Amino acid sequence: MSNVFVLDHPLIQHKITHIRQTETGTKDFRDLVDEVAGLMAYEITRDLPLTEIEIETPVAKMKSKVLSGKKIGIVPILRAGLGMVDGVLRHIPAAKVGHVGLYRDPETLKPVEYYFKMPNDISERELIVVDPMLATGGSAADAIDSLKKRGARRIKFVCLIAAPEGVKYLQEKHPDVDIYLAQIDEKLNEKGYIVPGLGDAGDRLFGTK
Repeated sequence: MSNVFVLDHPLIQHKITHIRQTETGTKDFRDLVDEVAGLMAYEITRDLPLTEIEIETPVAKMKSKVLSGKKIGIVPILRAGLGMVDGVLRHIPAAKVGHVGLYRDPETLKPVEYYFKMPNDISERELIVVDPMLATGGSAADAIDSLKKRGARRIKFVCLIAAPEGVKYLQEKHPDVDIYLAQIDEKLNEKGYIVPGLGDAGDRLFGTK
């Protein structure tokens, strides 16, 4: 899995454990997802290009590095992906945010697009697609399809927990997309849920059933 990166930092792993637990309420769940997304942002952006500028400290002039201004876009897959946006945006405040709305047909388990809104210049941006769960991989693959059809060329996918089936499917559909995740779980069950997983991320983020 050459384009799959498991971010096993102890702080991420610790928080994922609390995210999974049934007794974690909506507020804590939301806060933890936000915090993990922020921690993952460090690794996701590790390859951002730098440029050197001259600055002046209280002691002397020196040359130091800053981000070169590469354009970034954060794309949550609605609705659960919204829970990860602020955590990433906190570290890349100049990024623009687009949205892809997909729902999973309960009969076929296939995603259906109902909303798409992006910055006009997505072909010039590196896009970070976020969704807490990568289950069947259908929603992620279709969201990335939608982005590519509109001109996107550089895309990363970021999630908290994935099923092996979802990782394999996304790799097959989009081998050029790097996948960043915190943990790979055992399997999908007959309903398409990740086992052991954490339940429905959208419901737990927003307090719905």
